[in-house]
This record gives sequence, C-alpha cells and structure tokens, in this order.
Amino acid sequence: MSHIDAGADLGSVHPGTPPGTPPAGLTRAEVAERVARGQVNDVPVRSSRSLSEIVRANVFTRFNAIIGVLWLIMLAVAPIQDSLFGFVIIANTGIGIVQEWRAKQTLDSLAVIGEARPTVRRDGVATEVATHEIVLDDLIEIGPGDKIVVDGVCAEADGLEVDESLLTGEADPVVKHPGDQVMSGSFVVAGGGAFTAARVGREAYAAQLAEEASRFTLVHSELRTGISTILKYVTWMMVPAAIGLIITQLVVKNNEFKGSVARTVGGIVPMVPEGLVLLTSVAFAIGVIRLGRKQCLVQELPAIEGLARVDTVCLDKTGTLTEGGMDVTGLRLLDGADESYVRKVLGALGESDPRPNASLQAIIDAYPDNDDWRCVESLPFSSARKYSGAVFSEGDGEDSTWLLGAPDVLLDSGTPALVETERLNEQGLRVLLLARASRDLDDPEPAEAARPTALVVLEQRLRPDAADTLRYFADQHVRAKVISGDNAVSVGAVAAKLGLQGKAVDARRLPADRARMAEALDEGTVFGRVTPRQKRDMVGALQSRGHTVAMTGDGVNDVLALKDADIGVAMGSGSEATRAVAQIVLLNNSFAVLPSVVGEGRRVIGNITRVATLFLVKTVYSVLLALLVVFWQVEYPFLPRHLTLLSTLTIGVPAFFLALAPNKERARPHFVRQVMRYAIPGGVVAGSATFAVYLVARHYYTGSVQLEAETSAATLTLFLISMWVLAIIARPYTWWRVTLVATMGAAFLVVLVVPALQSFFALKLVGVAMPWTAVAVAVVAAATLEYLWKWVGHRFPE
Repeated sequence: MSHIDAGADLGSVHPGTPPGTPPAGLTRAEVAERVARGQVNDVPVRSSRSLSEIVRANVFTRFNAIIGVLWLIMLAVAPIQDSLFGFVIIANTGIGIVQEWRAKQTLDSLAVIGEARPTVRRDGVATEVATHEIVLDDLIEIGPGDKIVVDGVCAEADGLEVDESLLTGEADPVVKHPGDQVMSGSFVVAGGGAFTAARVGREAYAAQLAEEASRFTLVHSELRTGISTILKYVTWMMVPAAIGLIITQLVVKNNEFKGSVARTVGGIVPMVPEGLVLLTSVAFAIGVIRLGRKQCLVQELPAIEGLARVDTVCLDKTGTLTEGGMDVTGLRLLDGADESYVRKVLGALGESDPRPNASLQAIIDAYPDNDDWRCVESLPFSSARKYSGAVFSEGDGEDSTWLLGAPDVLLDSGTPALVETERLNEQGLRVLLLARASRDLDDPEPAEAARPTALVVLEQRLRPDAADTLRYFADQHVRAKVISGDNAVSVGAVAAKLGLQGKAVDARRLPADRARMAEALDEGTVFGRVTPRQKRDMVGALQSRGHTVAMTGDGVNDVLALKDADIGVAMGSGSEATRAVAQIVLLNNSFAVLPSVVGEGRRVIGNITRVATLFLVKTVYSVLLALLVVFWQVEYPFLPRHLTLLSTLTIGVPAFFLALAPNKERARPHFVRQVMRYAIPGGVVAGSATFAVYLVARHYYTGSVQLEAETSAATLTLFLISMWVLAIIARPYTWWRVTLVATMGAAFLVVLVVPALQSFFALKLVGVAMPWTAVAVAVVAAATLEYLWKWVGHRFPE
C-alpha cells in the first residue's frame, strides 16, 4: 500500500525533467555502452545440451567402450559376420544422437516461445525485451506474477510485495520500498513498481540455479535410476563370468586360437544390455517431440515420466477449468445505494490498478472511468487478503475509501448480503462486494466495520475442453481436486457443470495438522477460499499419504504449490513465476493437452518396463551360460554372429517397436523389482534349457560337422525360448504385435532354409532327432516360463 506517485531518484533522470517525474531509464547510447563493456544478462535462456555434448553422451559410454574393444578384436581375428554386433552398436548410437538432437531443437524452439520478456524502461518508453538483452542499470518494470530476473534495487513501489520463499524459505511476502534490494528468483505477489538492475548475468543470485534447473536432462527419475542400478548389477555379474570364460576358452581348452577368441567374445557381448539405455533415451526424446507438436514445453524430461505416475491432480479453477476472461452480468445494490454513484466508484477502482486481474478487468470493461476522481492511495489485490482497496478524492474536497473483494471475507457471518451471495454462488457465479471502509487502508484491519454498498456479479467462461479432460482423469483412476481462492460453493457449482461431483469444502475450516488435513482432502473434491500457503500445505498433506501429486495453475498464488508438487503444470499465458517453477508449460493454454502428456509418460514407462525385461532375460541367460561353460570346461556354444542374429530378431527389432507403441497402462512403482522378477526366472530357464540341449548334442554328434551341428541345435533352442519370452512380453495381443512376432519367426526360418544365409551365419540343422529334441526342450521350457510368469505374478504382486 502506497501513494500512486511513489518513486525514487534511482535510474537515469534526464536533465530538465520536472521533480516527481518517474525515471526514464537508460538511453539508447547508455545501453550500447554497457553492451560494449559486456555488462549484459548473458545467462542463456535455456541450457540444453549442445550437439557435441549429445554426441559425447551417446558415444562415450561404459558399455560402448567394452563393445568397441571386443569389436576391434573380432575384426582382427574372425570373419566379418562375427563382427556384426559392432555395426549394430554404431547404428543404435546414431539413432540415439539423431533423436536427441531432434528433441533438443523442439525444446529450444518452444523455450523461445515460452521465455519471459521483462518490460524495460528506456528513454522513457516501456519496451519488452528478451531476458538476455537486459543490461546493468536497466530500469525494469514489475507487477503481480512477474519474476525478478536479475538482482537489483527497488526504484519505484506501488504496494509492491515480493515473495522470496523460493530463495529464503520465508513464506510471508516482503513489502518493498524504494532503495530495498530485490533478488533474482523471487516474484511479485501484489502491487507493482520498478527496480534498477544491479547484478546481471552469472553474477545474479539465482542465475546458476535457474540455468541448472532448466537443463535438458535424462536423469533424476525412477526409470533412469532403476536402469542405472540394473547396469551396475550387470557389471558386477559380467566381470567374474567374463574372466572365467576367457580362462576356460583360451587356457583350459586346447582349441585353435582364433576360434577360442571368437567364442569368448561371443559369450561376453550378449551380457551387455547395450540397447536398453538407447531405447530409453529414444523413447523420452520422441515423447518430447510429440508433445512439442502440441505446444507442450517439457522443461524437465522426467516430468513426462512423473505425470504418468500421478494419482491426484490438483486443479486451480481460474485459467484451468475456466478461461481467463470474465463478464459482469449484474450489479445488486445494497442499502439503497445510488447506481450511478456505484458505477463511478467501480470505474475509479478499475483505473486505480495499473495491472488489473481478470475480475477487475471485467469491471473496467463494464464501467469505464469518469476521470473526475483522483486516486490518492491504493491497496493492491493479493491472494492472501482476498480484496483490494483505494482512496479517492472526489473533487469536492472529500476523500472516500473503498474496498472490493470477497463478500465472505469482508462481511461478518449473518449479514443479509451474504445470503444473496450464497444464492448466486450456487449458480456458479462469482460475486465481489463493493464496500465503503471507515478505516484507513494502512490500518491492520481496514475491512473492519466496512459498509456493504453493492454486489458485482461475474460470470466465468468455462473451458470447452475441461469436461472431457476431467472425464479422462476419472476413467484413468486419477483423482481430481479443485483448489481455488474463490468461494467454495461457487467453485463447486462450476465443477459440477463440468461433471466433477463431490463435496465442496471451505478451506478456512480445514485443520492445520497435516494428518487431519490429509483425511479432509481425501473426503472432499472442491476446496474454496484457499490461501497460497494452504495450497502448498495441501500438496504436502496429499504427498504424506503416499499420493503422487500434479498441480496445475497460472497465477502467482499457485507458485508455491507448483514448486512443491511432484509435477507442476503451468499455462503459457500464466505469470512468469509459474512458468519458471513448473516442469511442464502448456504454451497454447489448453488444459486438453494434459491427457496427451499423461499418455506419453505411460507409453514411455510401460514400454521401457516391457523391453527392459527382454534385454535382461538375455543378460541373465548369457551370464548363466558363461558360468555353466566354465563349470563343465567345454567350448562356448555360440559365435558372435549367432547371438547377433538372435538378439536382432528376438530383442532389437521387436523392442524398438514395442518401446514406441501406444500404452495406456498406469505406471507402477518399483521399476527394478518389476523387471527383475521376470528377467531372472526367464533367463535361468532359457540358459538352462539351451545348455542342456548343447550337452546332449555334444554326445550325439561326431565327426567334422560336430561343432557346427552342436551350435545349430543350441541356437534353435535358444531362439524358440526367446521367441516365447517375446510372445509373453508382447501381450495383450493386437494385430500388429502378432504380425511383429510372426515376422521375427519367419525371418529365422528364412535363415535356416536359404543356403547362403546358412553359410553366412554358420547354421545348419543336421539330422532329424536332434533338431526335434531341441524343439521338444523349447516347448517344455516355454510351458515352464508360462507357469513361472503366473507364479511370480501371484507371489510378488506389483
């Protein structure tokens, strides 16, 4: 609260400027001088990975190093067909680089659209500029919802209140006066003003935090953490198995050197789940690209995954369920007030606020200012107060003080005007009370004993897509909670119009205790008269009950809750502060995009869980085969070409299609446990059955065809079992999944019957008895897999 003409002598004031005139800011020449000196806010808007960083991240990995060394060895000692796995790795790495580069371009282009454009006063003219164009000593204008983008000193203040909780942890807004410091990373909650940039670029307090927060990343998610954990365990298993295999093949068995090396490498390569990390990155990147086409900016990639895990969505009514604009539909006069006089008051109140909210803008449109009254003092609207006020000089020497805000906050219970307000609220209408105050605006309780003069009735515009979106969440068993600062009855009526039924609760009656608040939140659906701090507390209470919470909003009063929620979703037209703290920004302001975001997250998590099982079944049976070979002191059953063929047909190609397929299953927690509970029994059955057939074949075959025949029988067994694993993973069946599995089977059959391919892959089934034995063992193994899969599902439920 302050005088409208409050100002300071900070900033450039041109010679000859009359006293009291607001600073004009820097001149064009002064701006150019500072740019030349490098005194610009050069922190990048978005620090997505550069092309060189993307290439390094995809090429220089631990497993690529292992595979690369083995590939070079095979190129030196074996035919080219035993080196095919190296070319597959090159192709996979190339795909990963291309997809992430495409995702980077999508994110960067959307970030430019959604970036904050502060208003800078230069040469006395207010102009919007990009954040990185601000220079030292620039005069930056700010209002409700604006983010402080650089450190500075307050130059003008008109009831300016700044929330610094994201920096200091202090929840109460700080009133700023000319000369006070303002910090980057804070945001305006009420009033307006201007400040002079004192520290720009990387010197600003929150610059490095902001740069790191907006980094394009694939980390810090349960999915990525789970995969890293799995890869760590795989490395531990690989090392002893690989050492034992090398000793067995090169030292213990007195075999020809090149053949021993080839079979040793053939045993080590399949232990590496090299495609798993690639497919995860590709799935995330393609999700970003798909959402980008719908004008959805994913500021942190794990948000795609996080929203898929959400079971509770907290919705702010204004800007989410309703559109930003409102219309005045009625004026109810109280206590015999004169309508023409009330219209003058409303017009003057509208003119007194340089940054009106949606409600006040509707009043401005309906009641233009008469220019006869002068505002001498103002109290800007804030979400905590629920009202605004102003003092006017009416031209006859008298001053009058007026308040405009929530009737149930300004009036005592039992006041007749509240009965009328309740009736209007039940129709889903928003009602503001105009009251004449008997106390000064700087009084601790300016609303005390205020005299009600009129009710202003506003109609909110419902979003046409809101009902369908709420229906989608209900169908997906995601609970919707409407949390609003408006009257609970009014918000409940709006929610009911959109098909969201449930108990409406006045948040002022909610218990402060977190456990009891969580119980009340479980029972209610719509919550009105919620303060910004309460929104944050409500999110925390829901999380304390194990819920994964998403919060949507567009106003400055949503910032704290957005920051604390598991996933914050901001509207593109919302305040700079909300866009800054949210993980997802809906640039086209369409609430209807949220189902697409949820769908992308579910697709990524559900499908990666599927394909991870495929990859890790291979790792388990490869390690088991290596250990069995070491124990039995025999040649490793396969050459690298055999396992390259099997991996391509039963894992590589199918996994790519399965990872990108639609998937609407709700994401489940405990990724590592979900994957390993199937991968371990599947790998053990596949490895044991394959080795059993291999041992039988070693006793059955003799002569020059022995080694190739033994390998072919083992390859057939392992392929059939792996195909059955694929058939299980591909469920529930659709036409394209059945076609995918059948095509992979047909491709293997082609290899077995075409002589050139037989020779290339060193595969030739000899005789009748042994191949059919291999088929019989594979059938028994498949039946065992079916039983184990069901048993594991019952014994270790998700």
